[in-house]
Amino acid sequence: MSASLAFVFPGQGSQSLGMLAELGAQHAIVRETFAEASSALGYDLWVLVQDGPEGRLNQTDKTQPAILTASIALWRLWQAEGGAQPAFVAGHSLGEYSALVAAGSLAFVDAVKLVERRGQLMQEAVPAGTGGMAAILGLEDADVLAACAEAALGEVVSAVNFNAPGQVVIAGAAKAVERAIEGCKARGAKRAVALPVSVPSHCDLMRPAAERFAEAIDAVEWHIPKIALVQNVSAQVPADLAALKRDLLAQLYSPVRWVESVQLLAEKGVTDLVECGPGKVLAGLNKRCAKGVTTHNLDSADALAATRAALA
Repeated sequence: MSASLAFVFPGQGSQSLGMLAELGAQHAIVRETFAEASSALGYDLWVLVQDGPEGRLNQTDKTQPAILTASIALWRLWQAEGGAQPAFVAGHSLGEYSALVAAGSLAFVDAVKLVERRGQLMQEAVPAGTGGMAAILGLEDADVLAACAEAALGEVVSAVNFNAPGQVVIAGAAKAVERAIEGCKARGAKRAVALPVSVPSHCDLMRPAAERFAEAIDAVEWHIPKIALVQNVSAQVPADLAALKRDLLAQLYSPVRWVESVQLLAEKGVTDLVECGPGKVLAGLNKRCAKGVTTHNLDSADALAATRAALA
């Protein structure tokens, strides 16, 4: 195990049609992982990911199993090829479930079904069109929080993803989010743009989903993580399984403290962060969260080879 290495797993928004096509053609373990997920879900997830339709892949209850499965396929490939073992894992929002599977806390098939249910409950919690999210760029956290407080007017709108310094995502009721966008612009945000999402994640509107999700969390078997896991809600390693499960539920309606999570990893001696999943979203953020951290990804055969060489 490498004390200076952490693996981080991406969340929603990292999916794309055709993701892992090249690696899937080259490595049976990738296709086998998708076949395992397909068997649990009752539809062919590999076909959906490769051929679409894109609109279906972007439905929250399809996106979440797709990203988790792609992430675990890459994790298994890394393991099979003798890649270095990380001392820490963390995941951004949905990615926390991928991290839990990698850490041995949760069985892969259980995780696939859990995140499908999570997606369904998130979609059901807020009727389509009534919620929104927006990315605020180039504004201090305190100014974003102030704009949200001012824009609420009795509705929900809050800062939900602290992704990198000067990059915060807000979520809530659609009209309140629109007002907060204007408030952020008035305070000098470089950009404040609505995101094309169907569900306002990590805000108070998700509390009903969390209440219903508790039953699904309790129904599966959990184990103490074998690799130290930094959670979104606390930006800390949980003390025990009870704390882990509590924060996993709270994650649905609580902010993702990504900046603090990456900074904690750096404080604990991590110098190399590998993004284990489709895309390179986290690699871009991680560089800005902590100094002295080198970022890598496994998104393609070339990237996998380069990361293997860098960490050998």
